[in-house]
Amino acid sequence: MKKGVFGCLFLLILTGALVFRTAALHRRPMHHDEANQAVKFKDLLEEGRYVYDRTDHHGPTLYYLSLPLALIRSGTDFTALTETTLRLLPALLGAGVLLLLLIPVRDTGRLPILCAGFLLAISPVMVTFSRFYIQETLLLFFGAGLLTSIWRYVRAPSRGWALSAGLFAGFAYATKETSVILFFALAAAFLSAYFPPFKIPSPDMLKHPKWKTHFPLAAGAALLTTVVLFSSFFTHRQGPLDSILSFPSYLSRAEGAGMHVHPWYYYIGMLTRSRFEGGPVWSEGLILGLALIGAVSLFAKKRSASPARLGFFRFVLVYTLFSTAIFSLIPYKTPWNCLPFFFGFILLAGQGSAFLIERPQKWWLKGIPLILILVLGYNLGRQSYLANFIYQADTRNPYVYAQTSTDFLNLVQRIRDLASLHAQKKQMLIKVVAGPYETWPLPWYLRDFEQIGYWGGLEEAGSLADAAVVITDKKNTEMLPASFLDSVQSEYYGLRPEVLLAVHIRKDLWDAFIRTRINVGLGGHD
Repeated sequence: MKKGVFGCLFLLILTGALVFRTAALHRRPMHHDEANQAVKFKDLLEEGRYVYDRTDHHGPTLYYLSLPLALIRSGTDFTALTETTLRLLPALLGAGVLLLLLIPVRDTGRLPILCAGFLLAISPVMVTFSRFYIQETLLLFFGAGLLTSIWRYVRAPSRGWALSAGLFAGFAYATKETSVILFFALAAAFLSAYFPPFKIPSPDMLKHPKWKTHFPLAAGAALLTTVVLFSSFFTHRQGPLDSILSFPSYLSRAEGAGMHVHPWYYYIGMLTRSRFEGGPVWSEGLILGLALIGAVSLFAKKRSASPARLGFFRFVLVYTLFSTAIFSLIPYKTPWNCLPFFFGFILLAGQGSAFLIERPQKWWLKGIPLILILVLGYNLGRQSYLANFIYQADTRNPYVYAQTSTDFLNLVQRIRDLASLHAQKKQMLIKVVAGPYETWPLPWYLRDFEQIGYWGGLEEAGSLADAAVVITDKKNTEMLPASFLDSVQSEYYGLRPEVLLAVHIRKDLWDAFIRTRINVGLGGHD
């Protein structure tokens, strides 16, 4: 494939990836994890202060890298921040992973990278979680950068690639604790590159005159990046140590994950085929099938690929096998945790696609697998469209996991309508009495209400009579006294699957609301 043709096609694929990831980012209600991260970002945005919490929220990269976009689009006013602004960072980095595919292209050739880029751009799971304000897409980006940098160093040891690997490793560690799984898998791939049958054609690294200085350089870059970020640019000395002390907490969470405990085959099952309650069939089977072909092709007796190309994809194969096994064996599982190892499957699928296209001797026969991949790829793209623009908050979407219901937005709108009628407007008193799991994402959606408080139980909340609106979860609703219920109008809204919130509106405010609705001829909420 000529360089110009490759460049045009790659640019077209990159553009498609950007459109898929950045279009209508506001449409899906904020997941409670997203809202939690957004509120954590508030201190950094408004006060320039960030303190790492070793028990929650993960690392600091999400917040620090969000800051430039937030300042450009919203300034320092947290209430002016939007879902689109927050989600733009992971969306851009999710598409940016394609650019990292160019790093090994001189060894792999252009066709496998083009095929992998095409599949990465339209993969439903990759597109979906690139539109979430969570750490996983950042971990995917830095992990991909680390993988490709290590490969380039193995092929041609140099100060530049050692430094690149160190920086990507530092950013990955400062993103999420599960980065250590990637480090382990990449270490296995690195070592395998020096032993049959995975040995690659490259200069012997140990004979390179400056390799002993490259490793300290890489380690120093990783350490410096980690210390700068976890210490909040040297203003919080405990941060780097806390990043290490966080591991017992996350290990215990993984062992006792409760609702997040899933069997070892959870990820593979989700990616292979999913269908719920008569909804669409969801499958990344094309990528998994092509990845299997790609893996087998690396050890075929008749191989037309260059030794360097085979070496790279064998390197990827080892990384993919190790990372997939570790993530699958950990009881704690959420759909977005599959991104780092599924990236390896996509790379192998690129090799499998190229193998099928290059295999026939006659040029016209090469078009058959190409057309087949494009046709099946259309189905992948259609799934991405459905997952993110039609079923974005629907439980029949396998990537919807404890997702906030669209009905919750009706609750938010009700509060805003009531505030417009209240004498104090957004200064009206709101009391939320609910457990932590039932509270989010209220703090995000009601962030511009200054007189709002959150309590876990009725005793902590004190008197409810002075509040214009009281919001309770199921447990606290059942404990409300009859005298209070007689003085309010109660409504119920879905928060997420099988979770309801009750909104109790003071009678005088409710009467004013009903009069207004009658006057403008609007219907009520059932």
